[in-house]
Amino acid sequence: MGRQPRIPAGLKWRPFTLQEALAAGITRRALTGKSWRRIGHALYCWTGLREDAWQLLQAWHRKLPDAVFNGRTAAWLHGLDLDPIDPVEVAVPLSSGIRSRPGISVRRSDVATRNVVIVRGLPVTKVDLMLSDLSRGLPPVEALVALDAATRAGLGRATNPLGRLAEPAESPMETRLRWLLLQAGLPRPQVQTSLYDSEGRFVGRADLYYPAARLVIEYDGLNHRDRFVEDNRRQNLLISAGFHVLRFTAPDIRDRSGAVARHVREAITRLSVPA
Repeated sequence: MGRQPRIPAGLKWRPFTLQEALAAGITRRALTGKSWRRIGHALYCWTGLREDAWQLLQAWHRKLPDAVFNGRTAAWLHGLDLDPIDPVEVAVPLSSGIRSRPGISVRRSDVATRNVVIVRGLPVTKVDLMLSDLSRGLPPVEALVALDAATRAGLGRATNPLGRLAEPAESPMETRLRWLLLQAGLPRPQVQTSLYDSEGRFVGRADLYYPAARLVIEYDGLNHRDRFVEDNRRQNLLISAGFHVLRFTAPDIRDRSGAVARHVREAITRLSVPA
C-alpha cells in the first residue's frame, strides 16, 4: 500500500497560497498530487474542500494585499447576484507589476485603489465606482440588470446614461424585457407600479406599465406555473378595473423580440388616450 500524503490540518479548511504551503512543509512537487487542486496562480486547496467564494477571495487578498476587488467581484461583495470568481476581478495601482493570470483579471487604476471600503475584512471599490465599472465592463443589457438590482437594493445609481435608466425591477428578465422595448424605440415604461380601480381599491402591481394606454406588461417566469391560479385572479381584477394586459415569457424575449415589440407598439397605438 502506498504512503498516504500528509495533509496539514491548517490547509484543509480554506484555500492557501504557495508560500503558506511551503511554510507548512508541503513541497511544490507534492502540490501536483491528487490531494491538492490548483485554483489560481500560486493558489491551491485540498481536493476535499467545497468551493466557497468568500474563502477564495480571502486567499487572493492574502496573496495580493495591495489589490482591491472591483467589477463583478466587488458587486457580489456589495450584495449583488453576480459571479464573483470567474474570474476574480481586482484593481491595483498604476505602478504595480501584477498582471492578469488564470483565475484573476487585473486592472491598473489609481482611482479604483483610492476609492475603497472594507466589506467583511476585504478591500472593495466604493459602490458608485463599482456601478460605473459594471456599466463599462458588461454588455449594456447585463449592466442594466446589475444596475436595476443595485437600485432595488438601495445601493444607489450610476450617474452615466445607462445608470439613469435603472429602475427597481424585481428580476433580471423583467429588466431584459424593458431593455427590449427601449431598444425598439418604445417609450420608457413605469416599473413596479401599484394599480387601483375606480373606487381606490388595490388590484395589482404591474411589472411594466404605460399609463396613457392603461397597458400592463407582465413577465411570466418559471414560477408562473406554480402561481397560475393566483396570476389569473389578479389578471381578472386588472381587466375588470379597465386595464389591458400583455404577458411574455423568456422564449418570447429570447427568440421573438421583434414580435414582442410589435405587440406592445400596436397596443399602445390602439389604446392610448390623447392628452
